[in-house]
Amino acid sequence: MVEIFFEIHSHWRVKNLHAYWRMEYVEIPQSEKSSENDPFIHIPNESDASSLLIFKSELCYAALNKFPYNAGHAMVIPYRRVADIQDMDSDEYYDFCQCILKTQKVLSEALHPDGFNIGYNLGSAAGAGIASHVHCHVVPRWNGDTNFMPIIADTKVLPQALEKMVARLRTFV
Repeated sequence: MVEIFFEIHSHWRVKNLHAYWRMEYVEIPQSEKSSENDPFIHIPNESDASSLLIFKSELCYAALNKFPYNAGHAMVIPYRRVADIQDMDSDEYYDFCQCILKTQKVLSEALHPDGFNIGYNLGSAAGAGIASHVHCHVVPRWNGDTNFMPIIADTKVLPQALEKMVARLRTFV
């Protein structure tokens, strides 16, 4: 059976699509994703032009996801490290929700998506890469933005570099 599979497929021309930016994420040891190494604490203090910070509010901020699922994939994050939305006080949660709405508005005006995925992954079992610091994903979606790449190659094709995307979004804040 293996010989037939190889014979049938040996005539295909295989092309490689490299997503070098993903390797940085893949190689992060799980121990570095602990609360002691929380990257969300440092993002709002970054001041250089290449920072992925979109905007800040009183208690939260929005930034592009360094390892996005889609173009414009942003996250809203409270400054204070809390693991669950239930651990936020009412002022913090209100500001958090207002930042989610503002992030969606900025993405809508800048990118004109057809829809959004907005949500939380609470806990590592739910898929949270950094479970010790709650964050909300705000992911723009377009009709037809799904294709075969994520299915057969575990690769997402992004049409714009993160640095250019964050500069574009900042003009709509």
